[in-house]
Amino acid sequence: MSLFSLSRFVAVLAKEFIQMRRDRVTFAMMIVLPIMQLMLFGFAINADPRDLPTLVEVNDDGPLVRAMLAGMETSGYFDFTGVVHGPAEGEDALRRGVASFVVVIPAHFERDVVRGLRPDILLAADAADPAAIGGAAAALGGIINGAVNQTLTGPLASVAGSPAPFGVILHRQYNPEGKTSTNIVPGLLAIILSMTMVMITAVAIVKEYERGTMEMLISTPVKPFEVMLGKILPYVLVGYVQTVVFLVAAFVVFSVPFEGSFLAFFIGFNLFILGNLALGFLISTVARSQMQAMQLSFFTILPSILLSGFMFPFAGMPGWAQMLGTGVPATHFIRLVRKVMLKGADSADVTSQFGALAIILVVFSLLAMLRYRQTLD
Repeated sequence: MSLFSLSRFVAVLAKEFIQMRRDRVTFAMMIVLPIMQLMLFGFAINADPRDLPTLVEVNDDGPLVRAMLAGMETSGYFDFTGVVHGPAEGEDALRRGVASFVVVIPAHFERDVVRGLRPDILLAADAADPAAIGGAAAALGGIINGAVNQTLTGPLASVAGSPAPFGVILHRQYNPEGKTSTNIVPGLLAIILSMTMVMITAVAIVKEYERGTMEMLISTPVKPFEVMLGKILPYVLVGYVQTVVFLVAAFVVFSVPFEGSFLAFFIGFNLFILGNLALGFLISTVARSQMQAMQLSFFTILPSILLSGFMFPFAGMPGWAQMLGTGVPATHFIRLVRKVMLKGADSADVTSQFGALAIILVVFSLLAMLRYRQTLD
């Protein structure tokens, strides 16, 4: 027998190509996943977000103030969306996530600048995500100083220059130390639950198809919705255990606060878990092997990491990427967790996140039951 046979080699090669053609899910993953990564990293990811929603409290309206605000908006970092009246209104906007910044212009600002008293401008920032505000906060002093120097001309030219005739006080709220762990750790819970809940459900159900036990279940009078509930609810307990371990580690190891309502966290947490379990059930109706189930699960986890605001600022993504991210359950759960743990939010403050998670849960459940019926046929 020859050591190498071209005919045997060609036969094995042909067999592998035939197998690859039959395994359409794996073949699609090999093509789609690299394209998806290229598009996301090339176009959607931006570590220096612009057009951040900004509110302003104006207690002195003059040409100098208008020039400063115009300079801030022209820079591209700040997008002025409204006016607040008093610190309480600004604090509420930051806590609800309506604004990333609140700029407070003090009374008699222009008069004090002309007199050389160096008044202070307050910039209150939502530092729950320090990466999202870092670039804008760092550039603010230079932006305002440039606008002031262009405005203070003629007899007032002596006031401009260096040092600046004013001060900028940056008040980092909800994460005053700018610790990355304070931002990352709450969001990490969403990623952990997404990875485990989706994959464990999809793989477990597909395993039953491979072993033939699902056919026995199909032959019974059990309805699709009953099958789905019976399959996913045991894994809710797994999610509870993971969350308890996570919270203990967050408090003890990383000193992450929990300022808000535990009831709001509990409701959102259950909606998120059930949504991911329904997604895992949906994947199990598409996959025909455990390997395919794991591949499809990984395909859903990638958007959860890149498009949810967990790793990269959500505000820095283009509009189309934000639209895609809005359909990712982790996006809404990360917002909910950060609001509750860092900003002291209660149930009324996160109703939009409740609604989004509930809609996603219903959509995944309906699709899963529809696919399950098709499998029965």
